[in-house]
Amino acid sequence: MTPTFLVTGAAGFIGSHSVEGLLQRGVRVVGVDNLRTGHLENLAAARASPQFEWVNADAGDETVMRPLFQRHRFAGVLHLAALVSVPESFREPALNYRLNLATADGIARLCLEFDCKRLVFASSAAVYGADAALPNRETATPHPQSPYAAAKLAAEVMLLGYAASYGLEAVCLRYFNVYGPRQDPASPYSGVLSIFTDCFRRGLPVTIYGDGEQTRDFVSVRDVAQVNSKTLIQPGVVSGRYNVCTGHAVSLNQVLALYQELFPGSPLPEHAAARIGDIRHSLGDPEALRRVLAFTAEVPFGRGVRELALWA
Repeated sequence: MTPTFLVTGAAGFIGSHSVEGLLQRGVRVVGVDNLRTGHLENLAAARASPQFEWVNADAGDETVMRPLFQRHRFAGVLHLAALVSVPESFREPALNYRLNLATADGIARLCLEFDCKRLVFASSAAVYGADAALPNRETATPHPQSPYAAAKLAAEVMLLGYAASYGLEAVCLRYFNVYGPRQDPASPYSGVLSIFTDCFRRGLPVTIYGDGEQTRDFVSVRDVAQVNSKTLIQPGVVSGRYNVCTGHAVSLNQVLALYQELFPGSPLPEHAAARIGDIRHSLGDPEALRRVLAFTAEVPFGRGVRELALWA
């Protein structure tokens, strides 16, 4: 019998790529999204597959989620649904709590009730904070500096507590700076590369906050989708926290130079003061995931940016 997996936040940037990756592996997928920040057109290819079921719902609505768990008896859950905006988490702490912590708890308890063995949770490198030693390793003491990061960390602790108590396989993936096609430049917390792409395509100047020497570990959404699929399906993945990153740092000035090559004649960037809460340097250590999953990011940054810039 073909196993069925649940993906919450399925119509989002990472979610839609992950759904496609799972379908390519020959499994059945149920995708849930309330379209608060996701877009149904992201699932156009998936919805053409008889192996995919689309549900327009809030992943935190137990009146919808319980019957889904009861009917499908999921083999695993990829929980991506979240409030994805750090600034919004400051403005709406109660919403941040509900979407980033309470919903994860509800999904985990449904997994326990309906014997779903594995829950893969989308966490964030934001849990490390600004002062952690580089590269960030999962053994470091986290110092979240936003309600968003605090909720992600709290969800990790809760899920790993369930793993220790009840045997749930809880895998918390700490995504670094994910980029690629379908990332919405108009969303409340767009990735810098989607914003750059949108501005350069439209002939508008980009805004650099600070001196541009801040660095990020950019990882392609294609690599992230592969990690999500493998982590959900592969036997023997140990409960824990894992960085999803490349192990390579790129400065915003280097990003800018690459875009200026791709879009010659573009206007010069505008500079603004550094934003409160922004981390200056971010770099992950990919070794733990490489050891457990035999995974290494495959999409070189230059190629990934060109793909994003040419994507329509």
